[in-house]
Amino acid sequence: MSNPRPLEEEAYDMSGARLALTLCVTKAREGCEADLDALERMFQQLGFQSTMKRDPTAQQFQEELEKFQRAIDAREDFVSCAFVVLMAHGLEGRLEGEDEQMVKLEDLFRALNNKNCQALRAKPKVYIVQACRGEQRDPGESVGGSNTVMISKDDLETIPTYTDTLHIYSTVEGYISYRHDKNGSFFIQTLVNVFLERKGPILDLLTEVTRRMAETKVVQEGEEKKVNPEIQSTLRKRLYLQ
Repeated sequence: MSNPRPLEEEAYDMSGARLALTLCVTKAREGCEADLDALERMFQQLGFQSTMKRDPTAQQFQEELEKFQRAIDAREDFVSCAFVVLMAHGLEGRLEGEDEQMVKLEDLFRALNNKNCQALRAKPKVYIVQACRGEQRDPGESVGGSNTVMISKDDLETIPTYTDTLHIYSTVEGYISYRHDKNGSFFIQTLVNVFLERKGPILDLLTEVTRRMAETKVVQEGEEKKVNPEIQSTLRKRLYLQ
């Protein structure tokens, strides 16, 4: 029987600048100020330089991401990572700006990829998306050979365009996301609590966020609902925030 070796503990270098951008539509989104306060507290405690913009239009979502990218590339110091928080009404793959026009998430994500942002090449880029991804509601359930050719490492050091990225959605594809009109969103409040109360690789922290959300019932219009986040990762190393 084989004797598996443990994985090597390679982590991202977090000794440099940590940058964060939050874009939040407050229009018809009661409770979002509680989320903004929680995020600002989290970024401050975790050592991030944080920028926030309220009520961007669809076009301004794109412009602010591109402005963020240019500012990062213009820095002369070492940049460790970037967080981008996007909060708005939404449908799958799109966010609604303050002007009620839609912007594609894939266009926003493109601004900081390894091709377009040199300072963040091979560095972690974390997107936190607090928005609906459809209109379905989850009531919960009771619990009781490929032809692909693999090529080894090239002599020339290269990296795929879309690695080192982490997308964290407040809900799964096709479903709504929940927000309290005073206490803020279930997702953002849970995420901030875990990130400040726990230490470990970010994917382990997100597993704890998922566990807490999955074990909690959300009551909407007198009916109990369930919701869980969705995490998509192309990180190549462990990412520690503290």
